[in-house]
Amino acid sequence: MSSAQQATVEAAALAALMRADPAKKAIAVRALLADWQSGALLRAGRAVVDGPVCSPGRPPRPELVSPDAVPRRAPGSREGHAALLHAVAHIEFNAINLALDCVARFWDQPDEFVTDWLGVAVEEAYHFGLVCGRLAADGYAYGDFPAHNGLWDMCCDTAGDFVARMALVPRLLEARGLDATPPMIAKLLKGGDADTVAVLQIILRDEIGHVAIGDRWFRAGCAARGLQAESEYRDLIVRFDAPWPKPPFNVPARLQAGFSQNELDRLANERPAPYRTPRKPA
Repeated sequence: MSSAQQATVEAAALAALMRADPAKKAIAVRALLADWQSGALLRAGRAVVDGPVCSPGRPPRPELVSPDAVPRRAPGSREGHAALLHAVAHIEFNAINLALDCVARFWDQPDEFVTDWLGVAVEEAYHFGLVCGRLAADGYAYGDFPAHNGLWDMCCDTAGDFVARMALVPRLLEARGLDATPPMIAKLLKGGDADTVAVLQIILRDEIGHVAIGDRWFRAGCAARGLQAESEYRDLIVRFDAPWPKPPFNVPARLQAGFSQNELDRLANERPAPYRTPRKPA
């Protein structure tokens, strides 16, 4: 195949994003990273997707409901345990799509950006498989419980702004997992579920790296625009009406992922008043 006919990494990422079957999506992202690393894929040099992808490839289940409509189940029951695992699986599946959308959308970023986010997509697919394995051990499968679409809604809201995307998806919403996972691990250890704890420890280790990737590209985007990164981060949270980071923070993990102690202190203690000029819909 001549270079003029070679597929582009952005188009291939978009095709993988639109795959609905989770197993086929996982295969596609592994092949995509391998093809990119081997030089089989070129850069598009232009946009391959216009506007937000509000309906990415995903299976017909789970049913997507509002966050308030997701049923609360007793965590000590078998069903409650499975519901917890299902929520984690849903986050991991969405995270595959989030990484693919970054590659497909932000065509003008350096090659290192592509490598970073394809690596994230592969790791998120691995996490999804691990959690689905634990879900199967409970007698359930992905799709058996309703889920909400908050993470993907923010992806759509930030489709037109690279800095906002890096700030509000990996550095804000995905970083919440750094705080939530250790208490989850403690509860599961208390219940004697060492197998699920081992899976969550892998996810926590890798997610520190994923948030760090978002942090690095957020800071690079801010530098390119002459913005002070940490103040811009706080301003974006308010302007997009995103959830303010809620302590207690997993401080060691967040520091490793690129947050400064000063920033964490300000996030914990200086929540601003609501933004007074509503943002325009994406």
